[in-house]
Amino acid sequence: MAIEISKQDRQQAIESLMRYAAENFDERMGNVGAGALLGFFLEEIGPLVYNQAVADVQERLLARVQEVDLEVHQDAFQYWRKFDRPHR
Repeated sequence: MAIEISKQDRQQAIESLMRYAAENFDERMGNVGAGALLGFFLEEIGPLVYNQAVADVQERLLARVQEVDLEVHQDAFQYWRKFDRPHR
């Protein structure tokens, strides 16, 4: 599955890459070059981040599912207990 970002986010990411190159490499990166680099990152490295995010969500959901029984558990055979309490 290809990782896609909105047109607005893509443009913002391209501008960020251009600024990063200018400030850290003392080199000007054009719009086309930054777009190509972004495409490379999304295709080559993006899946690592995406897969880790999916694994993190799975772990959190599993923990929540395991807690459901604690939150909604009802003990059976409770009817007679209310009559078995000692009277004062």
